[in-house]
Amino acid sequence: MAATTTPLDDRAIGEFEATVRGPVLRPGDDGYDEARTVYNAMIDRRPAVVVRPTGAVDVMTAVEFAREHDLLVAVKGGGHNVAGLAVCDDGLLIDLGLMSSVRVDTDARTARVGPGARLGDLDHETARFGLVAPAGVVSITGVAGLTLGGGFGYLCRKHGMTLDNLRSVDVVTADGDLVHASEDEHPDLFWGIRGGGGNFGIVTSFEFDLHELSDVVAGLIVYPADQAHEIVRAWWEFASEAPDELSVWLNFSTAASEPFIPEEYHGERILSVIPIYSGDVDRGWDVIRPLRELGDPIADTVEVHRFVDWQQAFDESYPAGERYFWKSHNFRDPSIEALDRITDGALSPPTPETRVSVTHLGGAVNRVSPDATAYPHRDADFLVNITTRWDDPDRDEECIAWTREYFDALAPYATGGTYVNFTTESEGEQSMAYLDNYDRLVALKNDWDPDNRFRMNQNVEPTV
Repeated sequence: MAATTTPLDDRAIGEFEATVRGPVLRPGDDGYDEARTVYNAMIDRRPAVVVRPTGAVDVMTAVEFAREHDLLVAVKGGGHNVAGLAVCDDGLLIDLGLMSSVRVDTDARTARVGPGARLGDLDHETARFGLVAPAGVVSITGVAGLTLGGGFGYLCRKHGMTLDNLRSVDVVTADGDLVHASEDEHPDLFWGIRGGGGNFGIVTSFEFDLHELSDVVAGLIVYPADQAHEIVRAWWEFASEAPDELSVWLNFSTAASEPFIPEEYHGERILSVIPIYSGDVDRGWDVIRPLRELGDPIADTVEVHRFVDWQQAFDESYPAGERYFWKSHNFRDPSIEALDRITDGALSPPTPETRVSVTHLGGAVNRVSPDATAYPHRDADFLVNITTRWDDPDRDEECIAWTREYFDALAPYATGGTYVNFTTESEGEQSMAYLDNYDRLVALKNDWDPDNRFRMNQNVEPTV
């Protein structure tokens, strides 16, 4: 049962401030607006109080404070989640940004990562030692949200998803307790955290397995729109047989005024085929060669990169502070018609800034049982993410409608699953995110958070 509610007034906030080491902010304080700002500019919420913990004890105290005053809790790691669920109106925002440390153990090949760390922080520390944690593809993404929802990137076909490389976590529960969870300790909680989002507590520390990697063969092979259908079909024929060391992504975008793009294509819709080979570099050139011989590309930038540099290659393509509405579908063994429908929509977006990306899955991702972790989508060959972007609030209705229509048009060809981290709205997509694991997640929620204190997420509602 929830504790008896006590009034939230200046005295109560002052007493709370005296019990934590991190800053406590209220509207009008320096740093308040920065703390409540998240990636998606469509989100403009104003919490009553913000706390920026410096350690797990601050988080425990904050959870107890929220329970005592019956405050809605929002938890912000990197603040990159497109749905904007890292911030709430009127409640308590727990901003974990000060807890961003990364400690690499080169002997054990593990990294201990704070919940406020971003991918760029993690990559910076691991790269010095020729190591890597399989993670996402935009360096400002928060490690916490990425991991709790799944986490895929260029290495997932070889090493699995980010959550597959998670060894253990420390979690502050809804009761304000700190527990350690792994395969051996609280394995039920550890199962749910790997794909169930922030439904079961606030993770204050992540322990990841690391892998050796320094350089990759990677780049863009760029085609004009009039070749897109042909190239997408050829891409899948090649990608479906690719070795685990090779991921081949697609990205539909509008050509910027980049020096490697011929001037006559600037401002035109283009398709980029993006190979990333993480095995032996010399062999990588041979493996990728057939891709580079497809069609008549207008640009080819494939070369050897430090992986840590390649991880930042698309940062400017998905900038913070724009208006975003995302939806995603998983696909398995697609028909030519499915590939054509994906291409049709991707070539006719509502704004030039809108991108449609195709994430190559399979490999190690699919060699895990769908019930081994809360993340259930172990049968998908690839994922299509519709990342609609614009800057004019007057276009909100138009851009959201286009995204929904495109999403609905692809549904007959998709698996029925969606990626929880790419979900902007909950209605109609909750069951798609968790699939057959949902009932087990509800049972877990009943055990660990029966009052649904942690509900600013793609929420699993308790039934007790």
